[in-house]
Amino acid sequence: MKLPTPSQVLAIGAGLVIIALTGAAFWLSYAHLAEVALAHGLGGARERAWAWPATLDLFIVAGELLMLRAALTKQVDGWAIALTAVGSVGSIVLNVAGVTGTRNPADVPVLDYVVAAVPPTAALLAFGALMQQIHQALARVESRPEPEAVEAELVPLAVVPALAAEPLPQVPALPVLGPWVPVAELLAKTAGTSPDLRASESPEPFRADGEGAEEHPELFSVPPTDDEQHDEVEATAFERQVADARSWLTDEPELTGTAIGKKLGKSDAYGRRVRRAALATA
Repeated sequence: MKLPTPSQVLAIGAGLVIIALTGAAFWLSYAHLAEVALAHGLGGARERAWAWPATLDLFIVAGELLMLRAALTKQVDGWAIALTAVGSVGSIVLNVAGVTGTRNPADVPVLDYVVAAVPPTAALLAFGALMQQIHQALARVESRPEPEAVEAELVPLAVVPALAAEPLPQVPALPVLGPWVPVAELLAKTAGTSPDLRASESPEPFRADGEGAEEHPELFSVPPTDDEQHDEVEATAFERQVADARSWLTDEPELTGTAIGKKLGKSDAYGRRVRRAALATA
């Protein structure tokens, strides 16, 4: 636990003394004003007589609080000063004036006036000193620098090298299976690569001179693909169109490729291509 500094101890002690002084001064001033109210018009209403001094003393409290708020905002509040002045001056004047009572003012000792004036004056000064202490404490709190935000250090992420992709293992080509044979036929007749295969039933080996190709033509004939068939159809159509264009050019030598494309229902570029081919084979 951190012990308070000597300066803080003195400030706390002064604050306690000022609070005690303010309370005592306000009580003496308040009680004397209540007696003045009882002696001048409120003798039959004791409760109202004790409430009447608040109409002056609370002006002091309200004015001092408003001045404190204005000081914190670094402004000047004229209403706060006016309220404090009215409450303080009114309290002092009425406390002093109430000393005379029904006596002749010349017969009243001067110390009676002094005794009556001290409590409201002390209450005004003590309360002002208390507000000053509060103002200084709040000013220190506001001027205290705020802790700076600590920026978190960015930790660089570890770069993990990418693993090289290993090549896929080479899978040997699978043999092409022959036509499907029912299970019953396999059981009735030994076929395939069974060790019971007889030599007479084994297929003849392929010979380089082409004899095997004659006996088994289906092993070497590869059916054309769709793209090859399409190319053959287009080549045949193109040759036919070239022949038509050749006959047209025979009748009309000045016929252009654009005109040939229109007759064929094709583009201009296609018509020029057909015309060049027709002229080349003419």
